[in-house]
Order: sequence, then C-alpha cells, then structure tokens
Amino acid sequence: MSHRLPTLVEMLEGLISTSSISSVSPEFDQSNLPVVELLGDWLSDLGFDVEILPLASQPHKANLIATLGRGPSGLVLAGHTDTVPFDEGRWQHDPFSLTEDNNRFYGLGTSDMKGFFALVLEAVREFRSTPLQQPLVVLATADEESSMDGAKALLEMGRPQARYAVIGEPTGMVPVNAHKGILMEAIHVIGHSGHSSNPDLGRNALEGMHRVVGEILSWRTELQHQYRDPAFKVPMPTLNLGHIHGGDNPNRICGECELHIDLRPLPGMSLEDLRRDLRQRVARALVDTDLQVQVRSLIDGTEPMHTPAQSELVRACESLTGHGAEAAAYCTEGPYLNSLGMDTVILGPGDIGCAHQPDEYLPAANVRPMVQMLEKLIGRFCV
Repeated sequence: MSHRLPTLVEMLEGLISTSSISSVSPEFDQSNLPVVELLGDWLSDLGFDVEILPLASQPHKANLIATLGRGPSGLVLAGHTDTVPFDEGRWQHDPFSLTEDNNRFYGLGTSDMKGFFALVLEAVREFRSTPLQQPLVVLATADEESSMDGAKALLEMGRPQARYAVIGEPTGMVPVNAHKGILMEAIHVIGHSGHSSNPDLGRNALEGMHRVVGEILSWRTELQHQYRDPAFKVPMPTLNLGHIHGGDNPNRICGECELHIDLRPLPGMSLEDLRRDLRQRVARALVDTDLQVQVRSLIDGTEPMHTPAQSELVRACESLTGHGAEAAAYCTEGPYLNSLGMDTVILGPGDIGCAHQPDEYLPAANVRPMVQMLEKLIGRFCV
C-alpha cells in the first residue's frame, strides 16, 4: 500500500534517529537493518523494485538494491548506511536527533553519510511521472566503516550492473575520481626468551625487529621515489609504523615482538604485489638469524581507485559543479563499484573534515544545490 513520502527534513530525522553503528569492537557494533528497511519502504513508495540482501558473513546486516526502470546502462546512486561510533559527552547536540542550528543539520551520519539518501529520495521525487530510458539504482551498503563486507558481498554477486555510479561521501560537492588504497599488516618476530645477563641464552626478537624496521623504512623510501602522483595533496604512497609491542621485562631477553603498519598506495599500485614485496623484505632482513617471522593482514584492504578523467560521468560532474575532479587520501567503496564495470565518482554534500567528529553536521546551504545536481544527473543518464 502506498504511503505519503515524508518531507526531506522528515527523512533526515528518520535516518539520523535510527542508529546503525558499525565497528570492529563488538560492544559498539549494531545492525543496519532498521535503516535499510526504512529506505526500502520509502523507495517502494516511489515505485522502485526493492531487494534487501542479508550478508552471508553477518546475516543481521544487509545491502539494499532498489531499481527503477530497465536498460543496459543507467546510473547508481550509492552510499553506506553505517556510521562510526561517537564520543559520548563531547557532542553539544544529540547525535541521534536531527538538530537545525546555525544553518546546519547536526546528527551522527548527517554528512557521513546517511543524509545523502534523503537528498537522493528528494531528487527522485521529481521523476515520479517521468518514464526512464535507463535504470536508476539506489544502492545502500552495510559495514563500509569497518569490514567493507557489504561491498565485498556485491562483488561476489556481480551486482548491481550499470554504467555509472555516484557515491555520495562528503566531498564538499567537489567531484573525486581517484583515491588511495589501504592495507594494514602485522609483522610478528619470534625468538627465544632468556636471562638478560647472557645473550647466548636466548634469541632477541626485539633486535630482529630493529632490522625489520630498517628494511621497511628503506622500502618506503624506494616506493616514494618510484610512485608519485601530483593530483594528491600527499603525492606519494605513505607507510606508517603505527604500533609495536615486544617483551615483558628489562631483565629478560625479548622472546616475541609485533609491529603493525598502515600503507596507503596510489592508483596503479597493487595490494597483492605490495604484500608479496613486504614478506620478501622482512624475510631478507632476518635471513642470517635464528629468528622466525610471521606476516599477516589485519584487514582485507581496499585497492586504490581511479576513474579516467575522460569518463562521461567525470565530465558531467565537473560541468555541474564547476570544479575539476580531484584526488582524495581517504578510501571509499569506489574501487568495488569500478570492479563491477562502472565509472565511479565520489560526490556528495558536507565536509570530510567534520566526519567522525563530535557534532557532525550537514550544511543547510549544501542541501538544495545537491538535490538539483542529483536531478540533473538522473535526467542526463536515465531520462
């Protein structure tokens, strides 16, 4: 049965008040099903065929694929339904209640990025009586902020199928056609503990890790000389030594030591190749020792994204915004949609600088221009 589609502000209120935090920490992690079901009801009222697809890895979470129209090309308007956890006590506004103040809409997910869905629905409202020549797909994913399981499930399904995709992450309404990837690796050096008074009584894993760190820093220098892209504010790949722990007491030879690193590759760099090179480098650093080493991935990682500047979608977004496409340091689900055969652009309201921060907000001044931009994209690629 058809219902009245809520107003834009009512949709924002409904999305923000429906908590959908995802986290690698189980105490914070929540289902996104209430948000997906809310979107599904609204999209059904607009005539979309709605599919809610639970994740095999986490059945209490789901992706949503809603389709209006048919054809071989078409446009996907995409976003993730989850938010990060929030800093309780540091917010001046209720994170789960939409607050209009100082020409801003405050609330957890207003900018990153549940608020985008309300703007998409507002834009689609204008096409209720307009026959589409190509399909319009609204895609809402799970767990972008933690595991990327929603995006990985789409790859396994080979869906959705379309020619173009816009992901409404907060870019200040400036199109982004490229971003770095990410991988996080753990290097675990295993020696043998013993009394510190005699080095021959053990094998010091911490001294072995010293060699490993030197090798990794040399590798970083080589990567930064080999790969550069001036489109990025930081134009080279970065490698951060983020966490280290070894041993348990000053008077014991360190028996084990573990280092965690974060590597952000540029487009054109392969995660598989980087992992292989890291393992070879680490093994080489310890080749003449009696130490053992294990290297494991802390996350699956996300490949870098690059959509060619010549793409019709990139050019359309540049024309609509009056900005040339830029490159970003953060990761999105863009590489997964590109792998499905779509030209993908990241373009949305809000500022990435206030994402993951207390008092996250969506500027009111972004709302109407973004809706109009979405209407023009739908008109161009679906009508």
